[in-house]
Amino acid sequence: MAYNERLENPRYELIDGREMLLARPSLNHDIVQRNLSGIIWQYLKGKRCKLFGEVDVYFDKNNHYIPDLLIVCDPDKIKPAHIEGAPDLIVEILSPRTSKNDLGIKKDTYEKYGVKEYWIVNPQDKSIAVYHLKEGRYRLDNVYTVLPDYELEDMSEEEKAEHSLPLKVSLYDDLEVNVADVFEGMLP
Repeated sequence: MAYNERLENPRYELIDGREMLLARPSLNHDIVQRNLSGIIWQYLKGKRCKLFGEVDVYFDKNNHYIPDLLIVCDPDKIKPAHIEGAPDLIVEILSPRTSKNDLGIKKDTYEKYGVKEYWIVNPQDKSIAVYHLKEGRYRLDNVYTVLPDYELEDMSEEEKAEHSLPLKVSLYDDLEVNVADVFEGMLP
């Protein structure tokens, strides 16, 4: 797509009835999205749940979002042009322009409509905050981070072992994500 074409075809989300222009992702955003998508897609091949990236999700008439990645396990929610209803897992990759919505109103909407698991990926500090829906409310499960070597040097073996736990996706008992793989190849 040519640069002018990108400007002529902006993408919008509908948030509380207001159109919000989506920011164009940075290259690191794209790298993280591609890495995570590859890890999950490979695992889900041949399984009931399906992975989607940047598709419209219709929660209600005033809230149509385009998450960075999502997993849907109910085939009835998958329509030809969009997802209708709450996905099982949503991943938002933070960008300076969209982080307020991702951490605020979108998180609240995902919680309200029953998205079982919500990940907030921060490329800046190489972290993934994982929220699980319990009794209708999001509870922080853990924040998984890639620490620089100088921080690891000061940790005990027990702290290192706890820190290096893989991110377990709640939808499948055996789906684990190595957090370092998610941020592999990022630009300085």
